[in-house]
Amino acid sequence: MDIILLERIEKLGTIGDVVTVKDGYARNFLLPQKKALRANEANKKVFEANRERLEKENAEKRTEAEKLGKNVAGAEIVLIRASSNAGQLYGSVNVRDIVAGLNEQGHNVDKKQVIMGHPIKVIGMHDVTIALHPEVHVTVKANVARSDDEAELQSQGVDVLAQLFEEDQAAAAQEGFQESVDPTLEPGEIPADMLDEPAEDPVATEEEAAVEEETKEDEACSAPPSRKP
Repeated sequence: MDIILLERIEKLGTIGDVVTVKDGYARNFLLPQKKALRANEANKKVFEANRERLEKENAEKRTEAEKLGKNVAGAEIVLIRASSNAGQLYGSVNVRDIVAGLNEQGHNVDKKQVIMGHPIKVIGMHDVTIALHPEVHVTVKANVARSDDEAELQSQGVDVLAQLFEEDQAAAAQEGFQESVDPTLEPGEIPADMLDEPAEDPVATEEEAAVEEETKEDEACSAPPSRKP
């Protein structure tokens, strides 16, 4: 479908451009949101008659958004959530959470302006884009942590998730070491299977064999003769 853009749309064009988009995208989003008009002859005439006014209104909204953006850009919201030891959240942080956090700080932002590719599901510092105007985008920080102390560490640049991983690895290694140690051993005692067996003395072995042979011969000589029936 051919449409006339009434505002800048990323990857499509700016106000007044005539572009071709998929029918579903136009019908379900662009047209209902009044971001575009069907590019027929009647609408082209209407747009041209109102172009100056539309461009002026867009410029005023952009200027207002830029002022607001100076206050919002770089804002950090702390969101305390429960998670596993690996940092996976029991749930997620979504658009409503971001809006609520920003509104609590006095930033007038609604959910349509929050751009999140997907909900946040792990602790850490996450960048979230806020589209205050089609031509004005700013970034805020979502500090998702299990406690205020962890949130403070993350604000200082500490990678808490990496620390959790290292702690889990160390705990697993320690657990494996303790399982491998015989609890019956005294401190400092070496397990028997770790002791080296003494090497055989070849001379002693030959002497033992000679003694054993002599003993067999003596026993044979001293044995009583067998009786014939």
